[in-house]
Parts: sequence; C-alpha cells; structure tokens
Amino acid sequence: MRPYPAHAQPLAAAPWATLACLALLAGCGGGGSSVEAAPAEMASAVATAVTPAPIAAPAVNATATTVTPTATSTATAATPAASAATPATAAAMLTLDLARLPDYTPVLPASYDNAVAATDNTPATASRGNAVAALGRVLFHDRRLSINDTIACASCHQQALGFGDSRRFSLGFAGGSTTAHAMRLGNVRYWQPANMFWDRRAATLEAQATEPIRHPVEMGFTDAAAGLGAVTAKLQALTYYQELFTLAYGDANVTVARLQTALAQFQRAMVSTASRWDAAYAQVYNPAAPDRGLGTPLPGFTVQENRGRQLFVAAPPQGGLGCAACHQPPTFSLAANSRSNGLDAGETVLFKSPSLKNVALSGAFMHDGRFASLEQVVDHYDRGIQDGPALDDRLRTPQGQPRRLNLSADDKAALVAFLRTLSDPALTTDNRFSSPFR
Repeated sequence: MRPYPAHAQPLAAAPWATLACLALLAGCGGGGSSVEAAPAEMASAVATAVTPAPIAAPAVNATATTVTPTATSTATAATPAASAATPATAAAMLTLDLARLPDYTPVLPASYDNAVAATDNTPATASRGNAVAALGRVLFHDRRLSINDTIACASCHQQALGFGDSRRFSLGFAGGSTTAHAMRLGNVRYWQPANMFWDRRAATLEAQATEPIRHPVEMGFTDAAAGLGAVTAKLQALTYYQELFTLAYGDANVTVARLQTALAQFQRAMVSTASRWDAAYAQVYNPAAPDRGLGTPLPGFTVQENRGRQLFVAAPPQGGLGCAACHQPPTFSLAANSRSNGLDAGETVLFKSPSLKNVALSGAFMHDGRFASLEQVVDHYDRGIQDGPALDDRLRTPQGQPRRLNLSADDKAALVAFLRTLSDPALTTDNRFSSPFR
C-alpha cells in the first residue's frame, strides 16, 4: 500500500498513474539463488525454419464490457483424442492431437487496451504459433527436464494455485529447498522492462525459462553436469520431441534458444481475465473516463469488497491508499517504476512482484515467503515498512520516513476481501495449460 507523498514522481504509464502504490510483493519466484549466466551462444537466435502459422496478436473482445470475461478467456475445445496425424510416439505419450492443437491466442476484454498492450514483453522476433506454445506446454510439464526425471516446471508452478506453490520454498530434484518463493505466472507477459525473477536478474522471460533447469537445487543441469547442452542432447534423443520440434520449428533440432522461446510463449498465453473483478469491471469500464471507470463501485461486489476496491484504487486525497499506482489494473502487474517495499532495513535490492491475479491462492508471500497470509501482508504495509536505499518513495512520508497507515481492522479486512476477488478460476482450470502427458 503505497500512499503517494507530494514529492514522489507520478507514473506515466497509465491514467491512474497519479495514484499511490501498494507494492504487495506477494507472488512467487522460482529460481532460488542466482547462478552464473548461461553462455552467450545459448541465447542466440533460432535458426530460420519453416514454422506453422503465427499466433495473432491478442484479440480484443469488443463486447467485453457487457460479457463476462469467463466466456472468452477459457474458450478451448477439449483435448482431442490422438489421430492419424499425430505420430505414434507422441500419441503414446501425449493427449495432444497435433493436427488440432488448442488456440493459445489470448482473447482479451476491452479493458486490455493500448495502455496494457504497451506493457506486453513479447519480443517482436519471437517464434510464434500454437505449435510453439504446445511444445512449451509439454516442456513445462515434463520431468525429464530435471537431471533425475523428478521435477518439472509445473512441480513448483502449479496450475491449481495460479501457477505458484503452496510451500514457502519449493523442493528441488534432490529434495533440497530453494531460497525464493515460486512466483505466480498469470499475466507474466504484461511487465516492462521485461526482466524476470524477484531480483530482476534475467533480462527476458526467454532468458529466465532455462535458469531453473541449470540451477543446482531446482533441476540440476549445472555446468558441472554438462549444463544446458546435456538437456538438449537428452531431449534430442526422445522421439516425441523430434516430432514436436519439427512441428513447431520445421526441423527436429533441439536448441537452447528454441527451448526458451517455447517455454516463454506458453507462459505468455497464461493471461488472466476471468476473475470476479474482471466480470464486474467489464460492466463499468469506460475508456473515455479519466480513470477508465476504476473508481466506480462494482456491481455484484459486497459493501466490504467495494470498500477494499476504493482503498486499493483511490489516491489518499480521495480516501484511498493508491495501491493501483504500482499494481496496475486491469492486469494488476507491477508498474515499471516501482521499487522495493521495505521488508528489511537497509534493503538495496530492487525487487519486483508478479501480477496480483490469483494472489489469494498463494501459500506464502514476498520473495522469501515470510508471510503466511494476506492479513500479514496488509499488516506489513500498515505498520512494518523499513527504511533503506531501495524503498519506493510512495512508501515514504513527505519527510522521507517510512509510512504508517494506521488502518482500522475493518479496512484491513476490506483490502483482503478485495484481493480475493482477483482469483481467476478459469485460468486455474483451463485445459490448455494442464499436463498433456498420459
């Protein structure tokens, strides 16, 4: 909850930028301690190849102001049975019909407008297509990406939990614990400047995608274990990956760059637009209004939920806390100019957080999972912010001291109630993101 002091700089990325900010760093990270960067050649561009038709830019549903987002964000056919078009090896391993892949193009409500599109971190040169995203889905759920075939990306980023983990620290391939809480992945595409992990150490989602694979605790393909080269060789020897890479890229060559692109494109398809908040906001969204209708009481919300919405969205002069200046609706992803939230005195690291969509499904909060409930998170912003060089100015008084909000018990409960309206059951059950393995 980042009240906006007079000396702080307003945000320029959105009309509500002059609101203050609540940096609820309440998601998850996956990645533990940083490791040395992958060799430069591993991030090289994918070789030119014949690819399937590209995925179009996210489609905006013009009727989304009157139609519940659930109807658009989850529309996908049930996984078809294997057909003659699916090679025998892939058919034996996977539930995918390679001739009728699900469509991974996000269908967006009208509120995902040009301001939201400007935060999309998809590279202009990214290899696209449903076959690329489907390959990413298989990779995401495949335990063979760990050195002993025990851990997949999905082990720590579980769909039912908003692609997060209920544990404070996830378990790695040998049973050891990571040192960071696993970040939720919903709306991961909507974050600029595009760097990833809690400490922003990976420049892009593509660069982030393979770091857990080479991590000594998470998946174990360290440089001492021949690194990512050993992973590509392992996958190259599996017939179903030869078939999937050929479908996605035109040939069977497994490269690190292709792994990164496929995993990143699959994750970017995880767009959350079907929470109760989305459905209610679609009814009041007004692109001509200065705040796009964000300040309007939402239909179907309880008095408590609307009070929490007011506190979250409105600036302090309007009776709010200005949380939305950092956690920007409708994606609830972090604003680019957000800094850290004062967890520890003297903090120097500029932490980022994931989108707050599905935050109520998390089992732990902050980069180190130190809080076990949303109530504890709210208490931190109410009276626990610590001073340090990295502290966001919106969490300071005009005199430069950490803010103390002195919220009533009712207002704390209202904030928690509002955050629970951001849960998106469509994303957590969408078959397109489930395990494709038989």
